[in-house]
Amino acid sequence: MQPKGKVGTRGKKQIFEENRETLKFYLRIILGANAIYCLVTLVFFYSSASFWAWIALGFSLAVYGASYHSMSSMARAAFSEDGALMDGGMDLNMEQGMAEHLKDVILLTAIVQVLSCFSLYIWSFWLLVCGYDSLPPQRGLLGRSVH
Repeated sequence: MQPKGKVGTRGKKQIFEENRETLKFYLRIILGANAIYCLVTLVFFYSSASFWAWIALGFSLAVYGASYHSMSSMARAAFSEDGALMDGGMDLNMEQGMAEHLKDVILLTAIVQVLSCFSLYIWSFWLLVCGYDSLPPQRGLLGRSVH
């Protein structure tokens, strides 16, 4: 049961701090997935790495770069001349926001990239991104949309 009354709001400083932590978290995911992929595919199995392995790396770097840049520009804070925080930026942890989709793209790309160390056919799972938003919203037990 939800508490009665007004839902608590978060201040600019809290949004700013949470956005900074969120961006750090996703940067670590990006760097970790790339490190694993490069180490396994391009170092250990360099002799068997094909042209498609390099294309997959370039594709993932482009997806990571575009997604992370979009997230960081949404979270950009505004400061006054004396250094006081005027605007904490857009909340990256807001449910059903654009940042939620970008975080999903980063996570799916990282999972696919790491799993593709075993087979490049795993990259076909990235097509799930195309179908994700074309599905009708699913209804949960209480009739709320869970998509």
